[in-house]
Amino acid sequence: MILVENGQLPSVRQVRYAPASPVGRGVEVLSFEQLRTMDPARRRALPQRPDFHVLALVTSGAGRHTADFVDHPLRERTVVWIRPGVVHRWTDVEEVQGPLVLFEPGFLPVSGPAGQAAADVFAPTSRRLEDDLGWRLSVRAADHLSHEHATAVAHPELASPPVLVHLLSALVLRVRPPASAPPPAADAGNHTVFRRYRAAVEERFAHQHHVTDYARQLGYDPRTLTRAVRAATGLGAKHFLDQRILLEAKRLLAHTDLPVARVAGHLGFGDSANFTTFFQRQTALPPSRWRASGTAYDKAPAPS
Repeated sequence: MILVENGQLPSVRQVRYAPASPVGRGVEVLSFEQLRTMDPARRRALPQRPDFHVLALVTSGAGRHTADFVDHPLRERTVVWIRPGVVHRWTDVEEVQGPLVLFEPGFLPVSGPAGQAAADVFAPTSRRLEDDLGWRLSVRAADHLSHEHATAVAHPELASPPVLVHLLSALVLRVRPPASAPPPAADAGNHTVFRRYRAAVEERFAHQHHVTDYARQLGYDPRTLTRAVRAATGLGAKHFLDQRILLEAKRLLAHTDLPVARVAGHLGFGDSANFTTFFQRQTALPPSRWRASGTAYDKAPAPS
């Protein structure tokens, strides 16, 4: 694995994934031990924003991880899934052991259940697998993927991208939250509508803020969108969209020194007053006070 900075947000490392080997491009399996060896300066403890997925299983040890303003304890049976765009840091993983699977967006088929789980930007970043058998099967799936990837690197003639896709899918299906399970056949239509809306929101939220625009572009009635989003998430279509805009606003306020007016413009608001009204309605604080309140993601000290 090679970590490369894009330099987009001043206080956050923008990290893109470039595989160390062209074999098995799109997925790579490391370990926490390798992460520590590769990063002697402990830059992992500073905020970073990868453009790829990181799926980690904690097999032993304890530590902490922070993602999008929430601190998570790490202990045995913890699953961490950092999706592209999440601002996170490995607060303390000095004693943590386990595999880290890195894979690019689009590596999993978008129409399958594993790909749909990967596309869920609001899924939890950290959860613990309490079921003993489920945990053992998850670790075994990660081990199988790791061995297959290592074999592909060592013996390129045996490399099989479809096998890697299937093995990663098996791992994802083992560790995904229960809510990511496929919908009943009766709800398949709503699920398709929601998936299309979710993908459109992720692509356009920074400049498109009205559900009616999404409905028109996707070919649905706004009420159809609302019904589908509520069935999938419990939220209305507008609330879902607003939460995505709010998350990006918090990231920009916490991790950059951009003036509020620039943040507003970056997120498609015509003026800062409209953005302030939106942000205060969601958080009960204007953006400048939220930024200064200490509610924002704390800046980690430079590693020694």
